[in-house]
Amino acid sequence: MTATAAARVATVRHRRVFVLLSSVQTTLIFTLAALAVPLPRIGREFGLERADLILLSAAYGLTFGALVLFGGRLADRYGGRRALTAGLVLFATASAAAPLAPGIGALLAARFAQGAGAALAAPAAMAVLRAVFPSPTAYGRAMATWGGLSVLGATAGNLLSGVISELFSWRWSFAVPLVVAVAALALTPRLLPTTAPNRQRRLDVPGALLATGGIVLASYGLVVTDARPWSSAGVLVPLLGGAALLAAFWFAERLARDPLLPPRFLLDRRRALALTAIALSACGTAMTFVVLSLHLQQGRDWSQTQTSAAFVPFAVALIASGRAAGPLIGRYGARAVTSAGLGTGAAGLVLLASTGLDAHTWYAYGLLPGLVLLPAGAAASFAGAAVLATEGVPRERTGLAGGVLNTAMEVGPTVLFAVLLTLGSDASSLAATGAALAVVALLNHRTT
Repeated sequence: MTATAAARVATVRHRRVFVLLSSVQTTLIFTLAALAVPLPRIGREFGLERADLILLSAAYGLTFGALVLFGGRLADRYGGRRALTAGLVLFATASAAAPLAPGIGALLAARFAQGAGAALAAPAAMAVLRAVFPSPTAYGRAMATWGGLSVLGATAGNLLSGVISELFSWRWSFAVPLVVAVAALALTPRLLPTTAPNRQRRLDVPGALLATGGIVLASYGLVVTDARPWSSAGVLVPLLGGAALLAAFWFAERLARDPLLPPRFLLDRRRALALTAIALSACGTAMTFVVLSLHLQQGRDWSQTQTSAAFVPFAVALIASGRAAGPLIGRYGARAVTSAGLGTGAAGLVLLASTGLDAHTWYAYGLLPGLVLLPAGAAASFAGAAVLATEGVPRERTGLAGGVLNTAMEVGPTVLFAVLLTLGSDASSLAATGAALAVVALLNHRTT
């Protein structure tokens, strides 16, 4: 075989690997939103209170966000392919158990287990991706596309879950993650390279326990503010307990010989702004889906299918912007694309806050402009920020970078979302999120 033919074969193989890994990443985020639209129907079927629905909505994200840092360290220590396989096995098993749940207890357990599997699979997929694209240039191009996969998965979850629930049952929403996980497990031995473990890296178990406990408690405290007052024990106890554990985690990491999250990793200003951009963009898209889904179904009496159809332009703009982001990053740089995306997303959120929640405005005038600008900006900011957040990370810390990146993606739809929703009206929350995006765009633009 000639050198040209060998290079062509390698390129085709790399594309197949990227398609497999990106399908896994998209599905992990799809699953986060899989119950968003049919949540009221689940509540009626199981006779749930509002607090139960809030916990069910947050269960997957709680374990995903809390365990993903430790999942990244496991991927670095034991090898990306091995960690990915273990994560997919747990994720697939939980996805098979969820639709069989006879009640809220079993469904919650399945969602928690799904999140744990995702927390291991997501950073492991990035570790394998780095092994497939070892050169910084190729890896940067791959990350430019990778960054938009999360918002694409969330959009697909919100769009398809409503249609599936109305045509069949909410239980069929778990068919997508189950099929993708099983297919990925079948293709992994054939397509994915074996990634060498790094046995020299220690597992920071105390740090993992502190981080997991702190994130779970703090996130839960913020999530239940939607159903309980801030001054109640049900909010203050988990919030203060979570804050104490996270403070202990920060001090413990400074003393650990091989910390779970080295403090210096987050002290880089460009990386910190990139992770903030990812968290805020994820928050803005999640908030838009939740707020507008409730507005359209409760304020305008739209069906679940009509509500899902309203977001079709959102998906189109998202895909178009995601495809354009890579070439734009190559031409103008990741920082410029990130800032432009944040500014565009901010404009979309402000438009939705101004006109989108008025039940008397036409869809084409009140909703459509914001539903195009927001995803266009979010896809661009995700792509650029993903490149900035992983730029210069040593190969042996790729799992750590994946864990931090996915933590930011989970913090947005849980922690920031819960905080911003307490500002008053839905319009105020959307506008405040848009303002925050604009501030980060300005700071990112001025960072050298």
